[in-house]
Order: sequence, then C-alpha cells, then structure tokens
Amino acid sequence: MRTLVCALLATLPLAAAEPIRVSSFSTVLTEIAQQVGGPRVAVTGHVKPGVDPHEFEPKPGDIKTVADAQLILLSAKHMEGYVGKLKEATGARGRLVEVGNEFSSLKMPDEKDPSRTVEDPHWWHSVANVEKAAKIVRDELIELSPADKELFTDNAAKYLARLETLQKWAKAKIAELPRDQRKLVTSHDAFQYFAHENGFTIYAIEGISSADQPSSKKVGDIIAAIRSQHVKAIFPESIENPKVLTEITRETGVKVAGNLYADGLGEGNASTYEGMYKHNVSTIVEALK
Repeated sequence: MRTLVCALLATLPLAAAEPIRVSSFSTVLTEIAQQVGGPRVAVTGHVKPGVDPHEFEPKPGDIKTVADAQLILLSAKHMEGYVGKLKEATGARGRLVEVGNEFSSLKMPDEKDPSRTVEDPHWWHSVANVEKAAKIVRDELIELSPADKELFTDNAAKYLARLETLQKWAKAKIAELPRDQRKLVTSHDAFQYFAHENGFTIYAIEGISSADQPSSKKVGDIIAAIRSQHVKAIFPESIENPKVLTEITRETGVKVAGNLYADGLGEGNASTYEGMYKHNVSTIVEALK
C-alpha cells in the first residue's frame, strides 16, 4: 500500500515556486529585472514609461507593494528623494538595492552653488553602466533564489550579448559624425554619460533635474555657444519641451531636431532599452551631420 501511495505522489506535478516579487523605480531596471529574471520574477514597475522620474512620488499603493516586495530596485545617485519612505515601508524584509550607487559617478558643478558638485543620476545613457546594472540584478536574484542560478546566469548572458551588439552599432553610427560636430544642446542636463562615452560636448538649458529652470544668463550663454560653435540642431525631450526652446530657436535660427528620451524608456519603439538608445543615437547623428 505504501509503495502505491508513493507511486501516486510521484505522478503529481510539483508546486511551482512563487515568483520573486520585485519593485522597480526605474524603467530601465524594470526591463533588466524582467529580462534576467524571466518567469521566476514578478516585476512591478512603479515609474512608467514617459513619466518624469524627477517628479515622481510614490502613492500609498506603491508603498503597499514595496512592503511586500523581496527586491526593490532604485536608480539611486539622488534620483529618488523618497528612499526613506521605501526603507521604512520594507523594514528588514525586502532587499533595497540602490543600483546606481554601485558604480562610479560623473560629477559636475551645482548650478545653484558652483562651489559644490552634484552627481549626474542618468547613468543608463552609458551602455557600459547598463551592463553593470544587469550583473548587479543577476547577482541579487541569485542571492534570493540560489536554485535558479543557472536560469538567471543564462538570461543575463543573453541580455549582455544584446547590449554588446548595441554598443558596437552605436559606435559605428556615431563614427559617421565628425568629432567637431559632436555638440549636443539638450533641454536638461541628462546626457553627460552619453557624452563622456562618445566624445560629445553638452550644452544643457536646464540642470540635472527637469524641474530646474534656467536663468536668463544661462539662456544667453546657450545662444552664444550655439552661434560660436555653429551648432546645427537643438534637441527637446520626450517628456517636456521647455518654452525657452522657442526663444533660442528664434534668436539663433537653429533647427529643432527630434525628441530625445532623457529620463528612461518611452513607448512604441522606445519601450525597450535597445529601442530607446537606438532612437537617441540615430536622432542625434542624423540631425548634426
């Protein structure tokens, strides 16, 4: 009888392990977690594509979800001003990982106080940084579920291979643009990592946050730079188009190029990291040729 019971039990399907609950406050990290975790993760992306992460504030529903999460992913580098709320919500239960703090920062003078420096939080405009982020997420998931190490490792390797292909494509595309034409006038200062990696000079109308409003002196400096550097185009962003763009284009005659995705993923073709990055690179190169 005992042998029969054991045989019957052996035919029953094993209960599937519950997926790892992940809360992400970055559209890029949401994609990474989904790609690396596959079916073993249930990812809640709190910051949606097209939402300005500088302005985002978690709602009570977000806090409730975070309290139940096993892994919380943040862009960090001072992007999220609500980290304290999240830490309070999760207590000691979930692993809160400030991904951007795990690798080096680009620093620049604080426009409000030039004696200080601030970190640029837009690290995902460097493909190399996204590769680092994918490895960090992979290792965190393995820590939470060692039994799935092979799955997470394989998924991460496939994602990293796609990033490597993207990097090679971007380098070839940007090489079409002479170095003396790599001058980028943007709505706010979100592309320093891109510039550092690809040899561009940035002229940003607003500061690191899209909420920073430019002074009349700064607008005048941008106009002077466009004229003296013979800049061919100015780039608005997918989230907002500052009114000062109208003044700058009127004063300089410079053309307004296509929108760039500065603060994360967008929709349609820009809903993936590869699509977003290709859109930005193609838009920049074609407008500045």
